[in-house]
Amino acid sequence: MDIINDIRERAKSNLKTIVFPRSSDERVIKAALYLQENGLAEPLLIQNEGASIPKGLKVIDPVSDENLKKYAHSFYERRKHKGLTEAEAIDVVEDPLFFSAAMVAAGDADGCVAGSVSTTGEVLRAAIQTIGLKPGSNVVSSVFLMSFDDGRVFTYGDCAVVPYPNAEQLATIAMDSARTHKKVTDADPKVSMLSFSTRGSAQHERIDLVREALEIVKSHNLDFPVDGELQFDASILPEIAKRKAPNSEVAGQANVFIFPNLDAGNIGYKITERLAGATATGPIIQGLAKPMMDLSRGCSWEDIVNTACVCSLMGE
Repeated sequence: MDIINDIRERAKSNLKTIVFPRSSDERVIKAALYLQENGLAEPLLIQNEGASIPKGLKVIDPVSDENLKKYAHSFYERRKHKGLTEAEAIDVVEDPLFFSAAMVAAGDADGCVAGSVSTTGEVLRAAIQTIGLKPGSNVVSSVFLMSFDDGRVFTYGDCAVVPYPNAEQLATIAMDSARTHKKVTDADPKVSMLSFSTRGSAQHERIDLVREALEIVKSHNLDFPVDGELQFDASILPEIAKRKAPNSEVAGQANVFIFPNLDAGNIGYKITERLAGATATGPIIQGLAKPMMDLSRGCSWEDIVNTACVCSLMGE
């Protein structure tokens, strides 16, 4: 069974309520109908101005919903230190994107899938201000799931959010990516902290940052192997690993790759997708207290279905 079918089957067996803020998007409507008809999730749509929603789909109008004041008060409590008033909080939470995030924060939905007509910045702003970061996380980041026809599945992070992470942020990205890999693939993570150097083969301040991040990860005494700094070939090819990083628990068998910056990550996943023929699923947003996923504005309705199923698994 390929990874997408596996994700869908696991989502079906653990049905979650997923809220969609942009019901005016026909792709969202089609995805919601598919999710409901195939028992993959319980979709909940937020009414948009001018949206025509088919009968049978659940829909909420933020302006008239009985929970609006409760959500607005919670948002006010989170943002009053920024000078926000309660009246302003109501105006903000009436926006479908913030209302959806507020539903997730309150536990009235298990996750949110947004971004088909919103920018990543808009989605993340609503998520961070309303849901917030999970305990122990200092940054919101992302991964792409890279799957191949032969059944191999890898996780690449961060490829979409944090341009130049510092050592603490890079360590958090590594730890969150390992957890995401386990949640989504159900496989044990083996994490490689990537660099242009392997185990001291070169010296540079950018390598020092990766080494510092590795030490931070190791200080948490986590239950998965992590190693670095490693070049990509030493991370994935056993014969290279034996020469460059003997006795490593990760070299030659890594399945989670942590790129040192967004340049490398974004280029790396697109090369893998376009030249190696991998299927890229994502970006999968991580680091939030509760799941809220971001879509590409060029996504298909099938992409929305798959992202909703991933969102269901991220809440476990």
